[in-house]
Amino acid sequence: MYALIRKKRDGGELSGEEIRQFIGDYVAGQIPDYQMAALLMAIYFRGLNPRETSDLTLAMVASGDTVDLTALPGVTVDKHSTGGVGDKTTLVLGPLVAAAGLTVAKMSGRGLGHTGGTLDKLEAIPGFRTDLSPDEMVRQVQRTGLAVVAQTGKLVPADGLLYALRDVTATVDSLPLIASSIMSKKLAAGAKAIVLDVKTGSGAFMSAPDDAFALARAMVEIGAAAGRAVEAVVTSMDQPLGLTVGNALEVEEAVETLRGEGPADLRELCLVIGSRLLLLARNSSDMYGARDDLVGLLDSGAALEKFRQFVVAQGGDGRVADSPRSVLPQSSLSCDVTVPTSGYIESIDALMVGEAARSLGAGRQRKGDPIDAAAGIRLLHKVGAQVTAGMPWATIYANDQEKLAAGRLLMQSALVTSTVEPKSIPLIYGAVDRLGIEVRLAGKM
Repeated sequence: MYALIRKKRDGGELSGEEIRQFIGDYVAGQIPDYQMAALLMAIYFRGLNPRETSDLTLAMVASGDTVDLTALPGVTVDKHSTGGVGDKTTLVLGPLVAAAGLTVAKMSGRGLGHTGGTLDKLEAIPGFRTDLSPDEMVRQVQRTGLAVVAQTGKLVPADGLLYALRDVTATVDSLPLIASSIMSKKLAAGAKAIVLDVKTGSGAFMSAPDDAFALARAMVEIGAAAGRAVEAVVTSMDQPLGLTVGNALEVEEAVETLRGEGPADLRELCLVIGSRLLLLARNSSDMYGARDDLVGLLDSGAALEKFRQFVVAQGGDGRVADSPRSVLPQSSLSCDVTVPTSGYIESIDALMVGEAARSLGAGRQRKGDPIDAAAGIRLLHKVGAQVTAGMPWATIYANDQEKLAAGRLLMQSALVTSTVEPKSIPLIYGAVDRLGIEVRLAGKM
């Protein structure tokens, strides 16, 4: 290990065998944290080339179990977001593409910090189970075409160990380490076609678009090296996605979107990612035809019916598809946040909104902290809206008066108004296709 640390410190290239050796030995407890921390710091400063990054990812996959999805029909698909505020895309996208005939077996995570977690949102539905075993997941997908479950502790144990060490050694924001962390879990989960939603902006891990594209390219390259069909879409997180932040509130908004309603940005993002999944799975021959198919499934109610089947299959109350508010938990306290000065909304800091939601009880500071499923935020206006002083621009919800006050204070800091109408924020910056070809845009795709 001393030789590997020195080699990478001095800019050398690690062989595949060396990478597999140190990952295997670290998981086995044969390498102390201080030496692994030194190697992570060397990687942070010296980086890894594409071949090293792929080898690291595959070594991490091999550190634990993998999910066998070969019993499922067709091309199994998955989607991953790098994390954001108000990002309930999976709740809409999963049922939508399953209704289109795709096979969706997805492992998701919980929220931490200012970002929300898909599992927390689904568990806001009374009775909903996320702790399905891999065999239970496969059987459910065979019946309904869709399952979203918690990742088991036996998948990619190397990632859990390395991330905990990165978190305390200031090596989290290393592009090859981020890419290998994300892709090791996606590859271990077994899907053959994957679309990555790489967020950029104030509420994203990658605040600059150039960094987001670099991460997207790295992950697509890893997918190609592993024989998977992987594409990435780089999308905005300069303001929350949709109009709600918080678990039960986001489920309600997802149901609205599956009804053919809902916020325009959430609907558009689901159509873009869903169209790419249809193309990757070869269920459609062109992007426009795929999009038309998905719009039809939203408008006809077929996507909403698939959501109902999915919820019931995992033990949840299917009435959530008909009357969300009668089923989902509701907060006992609420208050409006008002506009300080007249003009246009110039920006809504997504990071600050995420922190406000956490202070209301909707998020957690540490893994394992309890959350309040009813707490959260409903935006009444977004960037570009013309507003007058004193009018409400958001409503916040909590079950504790102190938390409500703390959330209100943070929300007041999230809004910036201007007397000049701002330029619109692009929803989608571009994409990296499965061949690694990058296209940059400033709007829809």
